[in-house]
Amino acid sequence: MLKVGLTGGIGAGKSEVSRLLVEHGAVLIDADRIAREVVAPGTPGLAAVVDAFGEEVLTADGDLDRPKLASIVFADPRKLAVLNSIVHPLVGARSRELEAAASDDAVVVHDVPLLAENGLASLYDLVIVVDASPETQLDRLVRLRGMSEEDARARMAAQAPRDKRLEIADVVIDNDVPLEDLKARVREVWADLERRAHQPQE
Repeated sequence: MLKVGLTGGIGAGKSEVSRLLVEHGAVLIDADRIAREVVAPGTPGLAAVVDAFGEEVLTADGDLDRPKLASIVFADPRKLAVLNSIVHPLVGARSRELEAAASDDAVVVHDVPLLAENGLASLYDLVIVVDASPETQLDRLVRLRGMSEEDARARMAAQAPRDKRLEIADVVIDNDVPLEDLKARVREVWADLERRAHQPQE
């Protein structure tokens, strides 16, 4: 099994790269998606969040009210630490379950937005960074996601600088290119990942 960490700045196109890798046969473990699953209605995770923060973090339907919870935890670092202490172990445990279910020769891609920020590179056999210029990121966030320029710049500034992400990269996928060029680059990268996954372990 080859464990790959996939990351990139907001608007760099990481989701598109992960989608293409899955098309080639990668097993995708998406940290953001798992973080939503572990606090879905009826889960112990949601019960723990309600125990910690009260019924006010629920919607009328019993779902987690994410904007409400965000307004509470991002205003208070101690409360954010409490939330992380609930969610992060659950995400880690579910990620390990999914990884254990993959075949021995699988290429398992962990999509981790804050891989650089949280110093997680050493957890993976290989780190892929999807890279785009800040101008491209800003354009995509404003044009494709409908963010204001101010909000987009703030979100970009809250992440690790581009050079810090590139420092941890074993493989860089340049996404300042047309889609056909991106697809060709991902095909190249996939061939290398498959070769590594099938190499005899030392």
